[in-house]
Amino acid sequence: MLKLTVKAGEYLLVGDNIKLVFTGGSANNMHILVDAPKSMNIARSTALEKYGMAADPGNEVKHHKDRELSPEAKEKIKAILMEERRKARKQR
Repeated sequence: MLKLTVKAGEYLLVGDNIKLVFTGGSANNMHILVDAPKSMNIARSTALEKYGMAADPGNEVKHHKDRELSPEAKEKIKAILMEERRKARKQR
């Protein structure tokens, strides 16, 4: 295992096609951007633990893109937000 100290903005290259960019953080958190091919399975240890899976090949946690909201739902959300803004302005 390799232990490194990095500064915000620095990055690591893993192989030819994986880039880890460290964007900063705090005492308890680190912010990392992962640029990797979609074929690579990337999962947090907490996700593996939650589903009782070991981090071994074949035990991938599959993540699926969320479905798009319908145009009608988007309009309803927009109307609700606009109404909430109007109410907030009146209360000032």
